[in-house]
Amino acid sequence: MRSTPLRLAVLALASISSVLAAAPEAGWPEFRGPTGQGLATAEGLPERWSETENVRWKTPLRGKGWSSPVVLGGQVWLTTATEDGRELSALAVDQETGRVLHDRKLFTVAEPQYADKFNSYASPTPVIEPGRVYVTFGSPGTACLDAATGEVLWERRDLPCNHWRGAGSSPTLWEGLLILHFDGADQQYVVALDKRTGRTVWRTERSIDFQDLTPEGKPIRDGDFRKAFSSPVVIQHDGRPVLISAGSKATYAYDPATGRELWRVEERRHHSGTVRPVVGHGLVFTATGLPKGELWAVRLGGQGVVTDTHVAWKFAKNVPNRPSPVLIGDLLFMVHQDSGVVTCLEAVSGRELWSERLPGTGNYSASPVHAAGRLYFFNERGHGSVIAAAREYRLLAESKLEEGAMASPAVAGRALYVRTRGHLYRLEQR
Repeated sequence: MRSTPLRLAVLALASISSVLAAAPEAGWPEFRGPTGQGLATAEGLPERWSETENVRWKTPLRGKGWSSPVVLGGQVWLTTATEDGRELSALAVDQETGRVLHDRKLFTVAEPQYADKFNSYASPTPVIEPGRVYVTFGSPGTACLDAATGEVLWERRDLPCNHWRGAGSSPTLWEGLLILHFDGADQQYVVALDKRTGRTVWRTERSIDFQDLTPEGKPIRDGDFRKAFSSPVVIQHDGRPVLISAGSKATYAYDPATGRELWRVEERRHHSGTVRPVVGHGLVFTATGLPKGELWAVRLGGQGVVTDTHVAWKFAKNVPNRPSPVLIGDLLFMVHQDSGVVTCLEAVSGRELWSERLPGTGNYSASPVHAAGRLYFFNERGHGSVIAAAREYRLLAESKLEEGAMASPAVAGRALYVRTRGHLYRLEQR
């Protein structure tokens, strides 16, 4: 029986339904959507676009920011910063018209930390719920805003971390908690804030011993081997919630209510984990980071260090260290940031089914999204590709925008919301 687009969407969500702790889709409330996994139930998204084709609106954005858009309640929220990182702001755009509703400067930073030019000072993606939006810029500041008025309800500027090359981890909401990563050169911890007040509920230090040596046994002279950019995700396992959290040299599982570490899997040859883990089939799929990391499938459960007992398989070819993978049913898809090569694996076995290079030139930082049996990719030079989420490679369409995308797209209704280097687009079939 041929799979219809709706059936493929149902299968994609069913593959993770037993593990993800997420509400039904309502807009695109956080980095990588309602489940944090890049999955949408939308149908009718455009396959092709350009500066003149299938563009509902295009809104210029001031400043520099790589945070992804989030969509809820008729609003699209994102963050931006001045190039020098001295002014940090949140923006809200009307979902129907593209008109800027709020443009609020939240923090002024007298002496910004160093951020690599490749990064921005506004890279973490906000998270939104009815009535409230939560934004973070890492250590320089975290705030909760009233979504209707843009007014600040609470803020925190006392969460220390030397981000070394700039912040990148996005927050997640679970129950009454806002959960954030602070994996820097000097400190590495996970913190949960009361979403109503901003008060710290728990803080857990990363437990791995970094040993102050490179894999070659040389002394560590900078913070790269402790730094990480990944974002947390809460899942369900054996009837209880589990926070999956990738840092540098290890991926951890915590009790999200208390911050207590449940288990961790270590990989000391690599560092600076970036991709957000994806989950399904009783496995956590996590990438080990730089310089040429591996994709590991880790069985859920266990206690303490489970590296020797719970790693089901490893895959080492064309593994990304920026874009996150996507799990669709029993297939896992990933795109390599430099080559643009997409690889399709069998999720349970790790067996490679195919590996093909996407058309066009340019690197990939944006994570792909899935909807109705299609995968959408955007690269740093503005090239967009749509492929079938299938066991055989099939390119469905390719498109071009004037500017490239660092941010991952959002999906709401029948539209894609795409942030390029200078604009926010609503792409919709016209």
